[in-house]
Amino acid sequence: MDPRSEVILRQEAYLKGKVLFINAPSDQLLSQLDHRIDASIWTWNFSDYEQYHPDYNTHFGITLPAATYDQAVIFVPKSKELLSYVLHQVASHLAKDCQILLVGEKKIGVERAAKQLKMYGNTLKLDSARHCQLWHTQLEQPVAKKPIQDWVKTYQIDTEHNTLKICALPGVFSQDHLDIGTAVLLPQLKSMKTGRIADFGCGAGVIACYLAQQNKKNTIYALDVDAFALESTKMTFEANNISEQLECCAVQGIADMPSQLDAIVSNPPFHQGVKTHYAVSEDLCREAKQHLRTNGELWIVANRFLNYSPIIEKSFGTCTIKTDQNGFKVLYAHA
Repeated sequence: MDPRSEVILRQEAYLKGKVLFINAPSDQLLSQLDHRIDASIWTWNFSDYEQYHPDYNTHFGITLPAATYDQAVIFVPKSKELLSYVLHQVASHLAKDCQILLVGEKKIGVERAAKQLKMYGNTLKLDSARHCQLWHTQLEQPVAKKPIQDWVKTYQIDTEHNTLKICALPGVFSQDHLDIGTAVLLPQLKSMKTGRIADFGCGAGVIACYLAQQNKKNTIYALDVDAFALESTKMTFEANNISEQLECCAVQGIADMPSQLDAIVSNPPFHQGVKTHYAVSEDLCREAKQHLRTNGELWIVANRFLNYSPIIEKSFGTCTIKTDQNGFKVLYAHA
């Protein structure tokens, strides 16, 4: 069991009534709670959502589920900005005097997170164990709701033909600027195939939007595990008036990708929370060919130290390095 869940069970006596667990790991926590606790889950991680027990009351999305709760238990996310959003969502939905609990690992900054919690009421540490901490506050005052647009950061990217407006919600990769890897990749995509194209790990939709504007006949499948990324991509396409070219899909990994694609493009993630995690990216290199048409293309940008070329070569036969600059390589293969 996740150590954060173990800390929650140590202090189960503090839980009562209708409790919303937010960003909870996909473990056995809810099944071990007292039956008098009416538990629900809100997550923005599609992989966790798919792995929760089917009997759990779960919600996948970027907004808190519409219901009345007595308490909320927040598992601290990596992003400070995302925690600010989640805390405001909770505080603007709960009634005065309802309780908010915050649990997280010390190494991801749970003490920093507790300082964010303090703005909503007197905050106390309930437990410190398993390299985790559990904090508690009671909501002192009602908090006014804010529209989702107030949480969006925007910036522009100049391309060879036009300017793209990028919209990104809290916690989304490269929320307020173009990351170096994508900047290295985009110029290489001028010659890529057109048609049905997947952007795997779409983030705020930079690559997807670039490809849609490059050819109005392209259908773009924006794929991500994160609901905030998918919603950001939708906002980006709306801001650039090309929503008709977009298909957004929540995925756990490469197995959920559509088939018969003309191309797959990715600046693949290699972190889950604070942990380095290469399995998803390596699976993409290994299995992408199964989702491509004959002569379909794979384009990947990756940190120079990530040795994906041999994995791609084993599947595709060859892998070409299109460019190597600023610490990033663009890798290309065709089916």
